[in-house]
Amino acid sequence: MAIEVHLDEILKQRNKTSKELCAQIGITEANLSILRSGKAKGVRFGTINKICFYLDCDVGDILKFDGKADCDDEE
Repeated sequence: MAIEVHLDEILKQRNKTSKELCAQIGITEANLSILRSGKAKGVRFGTINKICFYLDCDVGDILKFDGKADCDDEE
């Protein structure tokens, strides 16, 4: 995937668990796990907004572009 998810690192830096974050932003642990693993095909801006708010971070802290085009998903 061309977008890398660094949510685990930010959670560790903030001394928060994924369970705590789920409760704060209102998503299931299963959905957060999919996002954390980098297997999510998409994520709502509202969810990213809440994650950034509760972790006091910027979008670029949790989502990074690896510099490669990921064209496998295009039809």
